[in-house]
Amino acid sequence: MQFSILGSSSSGNSGLLVTENCRVLVDAGFSCKRLCGMMEERGIRPEEIDAIFVTHEHSDHTAGISTFAKKFNPVVYANLMTARAIEPKLKHKPDWRIFNTGSTFQFRDLTIESFSLPHDAHDPVGFKFTSGRGDDLFSPIKRLAWLIDLGFAPRHIGERIRDVDTLVVESNYCPQLLERDERRPWSLKQRISGSHGHLSNGAARDLLESIGEPSWSQVFLAHLSRDCNSPEAIQNEFSDLRERARYRIDTIVAGEGTDLQQV
Repeated sequence: MQFSILGSSSSGNSGLLVTENCRVLVDAGFSCKRLCGMMEERGIRPEEIDAIFVTHEHSDHTAGISTFAKKFNPVVYANLMTARAIEPKLKHKPDWRIFNTGSTFQFRDLTIESFSLPHDAHDPVGFKFTSGRGDDLFSPIKRLAWLIDLGFAPRHIGERIRDVDTLVVESNYCPQLLERDERRPWSLKQRISGSHGHLSNGAARDLLESIGEPSWSQVFLAHLSRDCNSPEAIQNEFSDLRERARYRIDTIVAGEGTDLQQV
C-alpha cells in the first residue's frame, strides 16, 4: 500500500491511497482542479480514482467532491448524516455508498474501519485502512489511520490506532498563537479549543505519548492552522518526543504534502 498526503491544513485536506487493486482519496477538500494537479504530480490520473472516503461535511474536507464526482464518477463513502449534510450543497449527486459509524467494511482489497470522533459536525469519523494478505513477503499487511478534526481523544481511539504502521493525526493549533490571534472572535477561539473543536499541539503530543508500544513507523502531524500554528511551535512541543520515539514524526505544513510512499 502506498500513501500520500496531497495537502492538509485548515483550508483543505486530502489523502491518496494506492493498493494493488484500487486508488482512493480520503477527503477531497480542494477544488477539483487542484486535486487533479496534485494527483498528476504523483503519477496518478484522476480518472483512476475508484472511491472517496469522507470523514465529515466541512468544506475543507469536501470542497472538490461535487465536480470531481461528476467528471470522474468514483463512488463516495460517507455515513448517512454526513451524506445528508453534504448533498444539499452539491450541484451533482455522487454515487453514495453509506456505512454505519463504527462499522468495518470492504472496498476491493482495502478493509476500512470507521470510528466516531468528537468534532462539531453531524457525525464525524476517522478511518483505519488495512491492505495486504499477510501470506507472503510480497503482500504484507499494512495499516494506516487518518485522524483529523477532533477536539479530544476518547479512549477508543487509542485502541484503533495502536497497531497501524502510519498515523496521520491533527496538531491544529498552538494555544498561545490562538489566544493572540486578532482576526478570530472569542466565540471561534472557544470552538476551536473546545471538546468538539481541534487538537492543540500539546493534546496531539499527549495522545501519541499515551499509546504504549505502538506499531507506528511514521506519524504525520497534519491540519495545521496557517494563523495559529507554526513549524517552530510544533518543534518546541515535539522536540523531546522526536528524540525518544522509535517512530518518525513529520510535520505537514499548509501548502505542502508528501510524495507517494510505502506505508
